Amino acid sequence: MTRGPAVEPLDRRAETIPASAPTNEHELELLRRTTSRDRDAFQQLYLIYHRRLARFLTRMTRRYEVAEEVINDTMWIVWQRAGDFRGSSQVSTWIMGIAYRRALKSLRRASLQIHAADLDTRDEETDAGAAVDDAERRQLVGWALARLPLEQRLVLELTYYLGHSCEEIAEIMDCPVNTVKTRMFHARRKLRQLLPAQPGHSVE
Repeated sequence: MTRGPAVEPLDRRAETIPASAPTNEHELELLRRTTSRDRDAFQQLYLIYHRRLARFLTRMTRRYEVAEEVINDTMWIVWQRAGDFRGSSQVSTWIMGIAYRRALKSLRRASLQIHAADLDTRDEETDAGAAVDDAERRQLVGWALARLPLEQRLVLELTYYLGHSCEEIAEIMDCPVNTVKTRMFHARRKLRQLLPAQPGHSVE
């Protein structure tokens, strides 16, 4: 079965990703054009969201091949249902919600073991001792995150790694805002219990 319009290979896509983040208005326009089966508009949406979805879904599933499958499923749904979007939320919230639900189905179907995500190393370490300490901290935080229930861990991922608000996370996870806040509260409390009190481990 044909799964939406073809897209360029990943290495070619990376060269065309815009330097600045697109606005919601721009994404709305691309979605409107996708409704009319504009393949160029869909290609642009794919470029915008592939990296964002890959980062989130790889952390969620810990399996690159599963993350890629969910990305393809998600964007196929976007291609099919672009006309269903009514603009009551950000385009990003709508697409992330689709990806979240598809990933949950994949995890349940495959009974995958969830592990915590590796934290990005954003700056090069010049001090060898500092690099070792930083690696140990990332390993410890990863160990602690892996012991959180999936919903609690994903609230932290969506907040701290992807920058979503509680209201947006509620839409993505299809639950009340108070549920998001409760999950956040319990996740922080459990991390405080699991992590030693030293610099770099704050979850406030």
